[in-house]
Amino acid sequence: MATLFKKDWFGLLIVVVVSGLAIAAVKPAFLSSFNLYVLMVSTSYMLIIALAQMIIIAIGQMNLSVGAIGGLVAISFSGLMEVHQISVPVAVLISLVIGMTCGFLNGYITAKSGISAFIITLATLYIFKGINLGITEAEPFYNIPETVKNFGNAKLGNTPIPFLIVIPIIITFLMWVFMNRTETGRHMLAYGNSVQSAELIGISSSKVVITAHVISGFLAATAGILVVCRLQLGTPNIGDSWLLPSFAAPVIGGAILAGGKVDVIATALGVLIVVIISQALVIFKIDPFFVQIFLGVMILLAVLVNRYREYKQEALRKIFNSE
Repeated sequence: MATLFKKDWFGLLIVVVVSGLAIAAVKPAFLSSFNLYVLMVSTSYMLIIALAQMIIIAIGQMNLSVGAIGGLVAISFSGLMEVHQISVPVAVLISLVIGMTCGFLNGYITAKSGISAFIITLATLYIFKGINLGITEAEPFYNIPETVKNFGNAKLGNTPIPFLIVIPIIITFLMWVFMNRTETGRHMLAYGNSVQSAELIGISSSKVVITAHVISGFLAATAGILVVCRLQLGTPNIGDSWLLPSFAAPVIGGAILAGGKVDVIATALGVLIVVIISQALVIFKIDPFFVQIFLGVMILLAVLVNRYREYKQEALRKIFNSE
């Protein structure tokens, strides 16, 4: 227990449990099978979206094109199956390659040009969105195969657990292993903590930046495919609202925007907090626009808390050095 208390994510776990129980005490319908199903469906793709942004934050950068990549992949996935009659597995594979290619372009241009990823991904956001609209002509793809529709609505046996959440759980575990148990993951955190120090010990800046963006593109693509499975159609506006939630969960989870500090488990709990509060606002019949206000306030508070923690650590370091 002493070890758990020291974990950054333990406090978030308490918040998730207490907030869930408090809302259920006032509104018992919060723990109904239907509501739990809705919560887990929302968590499924939001979790992957958050991880797609988290890995870029780890290297001290931002990816503003996460939603645009997810939207382009969603449309590509739908169009390949409807227009070109390509089988589902092949369409999934091609769609993931498209997402990784978009991520590679973001990473390669950022690494080779030296321009901030904020600017590069802002530009590619409009490029990918423009391609999206060009493919669809602002019209949705409706003829989605039944296997895809069934996957998006299937449950595990007689439980309220959607099959859709299985893939995000597996990806979250793999991301935890990658960030905490692999050399590349540690290199990303070292690069985010100090670019100069990372280069002095032989870490390739280009490799780190490109790898992070490729993984981010892969995750955004996966989220886009899952949304199509859930909605049972491909619409041009998929991904338009992903930007704010993609930052909210990692920052609430303690990620430092300057880089070098992220936590996969804390990010997952940050997603749960956002989903629980968002669903609570619906249950209490509060206007939907308050969700956006809530997310903005949560991000601001999380940034202030992280800055305070950095200040305390710097103060302790100065005291230690002076002694």
